[in-house]
Amino acid sequence: MQYRNKVACIFLLGFFLDCINIFMSAIAFPSISAAFELNRMQVAWIANIYILGLTLIIPLSIGLANWLNVRRALLYSIALFTLSTFMVGAADSYASLLFWRFIQGLSGGLMIPVGQALTFNLFQGQDRIKISTLIMMIALIAPALSPMLGGWVVDLSAWRWIFYSHVPLALILLLLICLWLKPQSLAEHTRPDYIGMLWVSAALIALLMSLSLLGEWQQLGLLLVFVLLTLGLIAGYCAYARRTPHPVIELQLLNNNKLNLSILIYLAVPGVFTGVNLLAIFFMQDVLRFSAAQTGSFMLFYALMAMCAMLLAKRYYSVIGARKLFYLSVSLHSLGILQLAWVDHSSAMTQIVIAYLCIGFGGGLAANTAQATALLDFDAQSMPQASVIWNINRQISFSLGAAFFLMLINLLQQYTALDITQNYQLSFGIAALLGAIPLFFLHRLKA
Repeated sequence: MQYRNKVACIFLLGFFLDCINIFMSAIAFPSISAAFELNRMQVAWIANIYILGLTLIIPLSIGLANWLNVRRALLYSIALFTLSTFMVGAADSYASLLFWRFIQGLSGGLMIPVGQALTFNLFQGQDRIKISTLIMMIALIAPALSPMLGGWVVDLSAWRWIFYSHVPLALILLLLICLWLKPQSLAEHTRPDYIGMLWVSAALIALLMSLSLLGEWQQLGLLLVFVLLTLGLIAGYCAYARRTPHPVIELQLLNNNKLNLSILIYLAVPGVFTGVNLLAIFFMQDVLRFSAAQTGSFMLFYALMAMCAMLLAKRYYSVIGARKLFYLSVSLHSLGILQLAWVDHSSAMTQIVIAYLCIGFGGGLAANTAQATALLDFDAQSMPQASVIWNINRQISFSLGAAFFLMLINLLQQYTALDITQNYQLSFGIAALLGAIPLFFLHRLKA
């Protein structure tokens, strides 16, 4: 096997492990809540603390990989990830569960930006589009199948086995890194930007606190404090980065049209869908009275169409071009979400199937095209920094989508005279409009 294919296998397995750890563990939250007698806010932090660990380590990942070399950095991080995953399963208190979830995110977060930068440096041109398709297939398959597999694990044993089941995969990944990966750096070694790391870490913590408080509208004062703190820290880092030769995150890379438009697409498509799908789960079970199995089955329609869309993108990306694919995908995605706004009791099943088919095709096409386009202009020297920005955006998109739409449905329920069905329908309508925003900016992308 060629070295670049070995690197790709390592990255794709690590990416799959990261995805299932986010989506599969969510199915265990009700059982964890019952075991430790937790409220909704405390349960939310089981997910938030993991994402916090991920987002804190991502800006530091390239510096660590260059300092230790890629092979050693990934060996240390996956070894710690394996230990922390086991310890999450073995946690005997809420505090220890949160501690090990944070360590799990911190250790696992190194794999994605480092692995992606290393892989994309080895795959150029059309080959990069092919590897991007594989990445997005994993990003699709994991969320589609993880809840169902996790439910089986919980039903047959206990929530702890959700985490224990990840350990064998982590050990396989550790072995592959040990056997296949060469000790190398990602870019020219520079002195770590410790001050920039502090700015970015503080901003990410404040942002995550803001996102977690969006769903708790009663704590408006605290929410405003963290929103203002987030904006202040971001502004402070921007001012600092402009006068620093090698900041931890190179913000000038965002001037690249392909990257900034791909980021917008990711916020408007996978980000919006994360929130929409969360609302749809509550809507289908609480309002339409579907079972959990029926609710989960709609993701299979999404997965089927997304897979078809990704295969088409892989084949026609260089023929049709990113701009036309974006116009088509964003439009279909928003139309699919709009279809959910018309769902009622009389024709719920048919309408939801049609909606998820449209959302799946549009979402799969948009995400794959964005993944292939975002880092297209960057060379080996700038690729690690661009990969850091792209992966921070990925984590924030998922968090922001879920938090925003939980806040929206809470506001509509409290301050409108609409019934619960109409509130959900209005939320889906607003989501369709937000998901269509990139259509007004795509003209900036060259055909």
